[in-house]
Amino acid sequence: MRLKKLIVSGLMAAVASMALASGALAGPHHPTGEYAQFSDCPLSRATITDCVYSVTSGGSFTIGKKTVPIKNPVTLQGGFEGAEETTKFFGAEDGNTLSKTPQPVPGGLFGITAPKWWPGFLQTWFNNLINEGFTGVNATVELAEPATSIKLNTANLLEEKGTALGLPVKFHLENAILGSSCYIGSNSHPIHIEFTTGPSGSLHGAAGEVTFNEAFTIVTVSGGKLVNGVYKAPEAEGCGGIFSLFVDPLVNSLIGLPAESGNSATLEGKLQDAQAEFVRASE
Repeated sequence: MRLKKLIVSGLMAAVASMALASGALAGPHHPTGEYAQFSDCPLSRATITDCVYSVTSGGSFTIGKKTVPIKNPVTLQGGFEGAEETTKFFGAEDGNTLSKTPQPVPGGLFGITAPKWWPGFLQTWFNNLINEGFTGVNATVELAEPATSIKLNTANLLEEKGTALGLPVKFHLENAILGSSCYIGSNSHPIHIEFTTGPSGSLHGAAGEVTFNEAFTIVTVSGGKLVNGVYKAPEAEGCGGIFSLFVDPLVNSLIGLPAESGNSATLEGKLQDAQAEFVRASE
């Protein structure tokens, strides 16, 4: 049962799509040695049993007609309490639970990308020019509800069936035209993505490979994959600031929103989960 809980903590943390910072801030902690990366674990909460440090480095989100690869690593930090199906997640102690890491949208606002038959160096030059230019767009996945709202089913995760992880999210789109308030989904109307390590639509996840440190106090999970091939995406709102009445329809037309089908999400990464008592002891 202990191993199941560690695996669940690990795969859950690998979602890069995905935990909101906890509200209350507490005093800093300074774990050392192999536990140093768990400095943002909410150790001031006495009931915390596990600390998590995770980096999501791969996967993608497809929303309507746009696919956004996860190219820039996203860090998730926090902790868990409880066991088995009652596991509950809490955000990082300093509030930085999920790094808000923008991902470039290939082709920018208008989906213009270099032809595949061009030489590789020329494709890279052209695509970078688009992404860094006026029409380039960055997309960031943000949690739309507190970290404690995350749903987790450990049995489903390990057996690669059913919903393993439920996340309420919103997609933040930004560029010079869209401004800083353009979202697909919102805190009041989040997009609920039910992730699985089993099949979802045309996708299939995986539980991943588990390894331990010498003392069996830290578990590392790598090669895991959480997927969803059936979630629904609403229309974008707030794009263009005061001109959203005109810009929102343009964005929705270009992306293909609302989208009842054809959306998908794949999250891949590496994480470490440590027993909180040993993290505390290392300070």
